[in-house]
Amino acid sequence: MNALRVQGIVFSAGALLVALGTLALGRLSPQLELIVVAVLILVLGVPHGALDTIFAKERYGIRTLSGWLQFSLLYFLLAALVVGLWLWQPGLFLLGFLAISAAHFSGDPLQGAPWPARLFYGGSVILLPTIGHAQEIGRLFGLLVGDSTATPLVPWLRWLAWPWLVGLALASLWQTRHDFWTALEMAAAGILAIVAPPLVSFVVFFCGMHSARHILRTMNFSGRSSWRYVAGAALLPMAGVLAGSALAWVFLRDTALDARMVQVVFVGLAALTVPHMVLVERVRLSGWIREKTP
Repeated sequence: MNALRVQGIVFSAGALLVALGTLALGRLSPQLELIVVAVLILVLGVPHGALDTIFAKERYGIRTLSGWLQFSLLYFLLAALVVGLWLWQPGLFLLGFLAISAAHFSGDPLQGAPWPARLFYGGSVILLPTIGHAQEIGRLFGLLVGDSTATPLVPWLRWLAWPWLVGLALASLWQTRHDFWTALEMAAAGILAIVAPPLVSFVVFFCGMHSARHILRTMNFSGRSSWRYVAGAALLPMAGVLAGSALAWVFLRDTALDARMVQVVFVGLAALTVPHMVLVERVRLSGWIREKTP
């Protein structure tokens, strides 16, 4: 059994345990939950994007100092455009962030999963939490983009969540005939999204599935099995993320604590996701096949 399969089984077991634990034991206080989630995303979630330097080197042949400077500048400009959109049009920012997140997450299942199953899987992370936690989703979105922007959106997401749940259930049942373990991943992600608090379900999925799977795929793509190589590739980008997060924290110093944490974490994720997708999606759509560099 390969590493990706083991990782999927571990995620599925963890997701189901978190869902059961939520039902049996309840949850943390909202502010403590937010602090724990922010730390976990920074420590376990963001590093998978810091490996974009590997794709820049292996896929696009960037090796010179001038090449890395150009790459870094373009990466920063794309991220800055996302932050600018949040400041200028927060509603458009939120819709775009939700859409690209669902599309990006749809790449998680292993090869062989058809696109409708991927679509329902990727969207379930975004939509299904509104079934049992619509009020909390509204509060979190309000902290991110303002209540006047978030409030009208949540009922539409909740309305869409019900047919999405049916689609995910049917896709999971169909998938059991072809790949039981992928079907289990899909079902576990859906159960986690419905039962666990929204921030908890997101961090378990983002760190336990999406980030972990991307790191393993990146190692396979690069042909390197050394964790030292991976850590070295992520070191400078992570330092940049930490510096940027610190600057954002200072910039938002007049914002209430909960709102500041939500904005730093999720605006930061959105800003990093766009250049990350520009760099990685071509590789993902080609089946994670390593092509010769130019």
